[in-house]
Amino acid sequence: MRGQGQSPIDAAGIDPRALESLLAFWADAGVDTTYEDAPVDRLAARVRPPQPTPRAAAPQVVARSEQAPAIPQASSQGPDISAAIAEARRLAAECETLEALAAAIAAFDGCGLKFEGARQAVFARGEPNAPLMVIGEGPGAEEDVQSLPFVGRAGKLLDKMIGAAGLTGRVFITNTVYWRPPGNRTPTPQEQMVCQPFLERSIALVKPKVLLLAGGASAKSVLQKSEGILSLRGRWFDWTSSDGAMTLPAMPTLHPAFLLRQPGAKKRAWTDLLMLEERVDRPERPG
Repeated sequence: MRGQGQSPIDAAGIDPRALESLLAFWADAGVDTTYEDAPVDRLAARVRPPQPTPRAAAPQVVARSEQAPAIPQASSQGPDISAAIAEARRLAAECETLEALAAAIAAFDGCGLKFEGARQAVFARGEPNAPLMVIGEGPGAEEDVQSLPFVGRAGKLLDKMIGAAGLTGRVFITNTVYWRPPGNRTPTPQEQMVCQPFLERSIALVKPKVLLLAGGASAKSVLQKSEGILSLRGRWFDWTSSDGAMTLPAMPTLHPAFLLRQPGAKKRAWTDLLMLEERVDRPERPG
């Protein structure tokens, strides 16, 4: 029997919460792929006798008139999303206000997340003319209920961080995707690409001076980078819109949800915010 306040231990002697925290740490650090679905004993595999390679069957010759039509193969990059992206661009370009953009997002059916259990679209909150735009990765459970980004525990921490940096009332907050991914998983690059025209249109309408990219999924998508967030954070990058019409300074930082799991990392996030505040108030100075 475990005492009150102790971590629950499963039959294998593993604390599920510690395991969840470790997996989240590696995800935020940019590790998102495993070599195999299950562990492999490489030493045992080395002593196994080589298996004979099966001989390929001789090709059968079929008359042209009897050949079946070719079956299209799925792309290695995932499903074809070009039509959905084109539709998102068309809808986003028609929006002259943030209210119109929010309505266009809610009516858009091109992102599969909309049909995977999300209650509603979650667009943005904050000041429509803010000098700072914060871009997270996607809505969570609380955001899905309230239709507002960053309103759960991570959102409350984000608000405290913004307030400590003297930026309260000067921020517009949104995400790279607008529907909650099932199980709060990280949105896929394809899902982010489909929503990108709406994100770019929101940047064009708000006209911020600086972008703050919260977490690895946001930084990788917005900046088209492959490094993990621990490598990207605290550095200035130039973000340029897909049409080349806009270029803004952008800084990746640690996601507030990561800071809740790893409080020792808050010092690094605070350093990022100090540089950010200086850039917002004195954008003419180099980062």
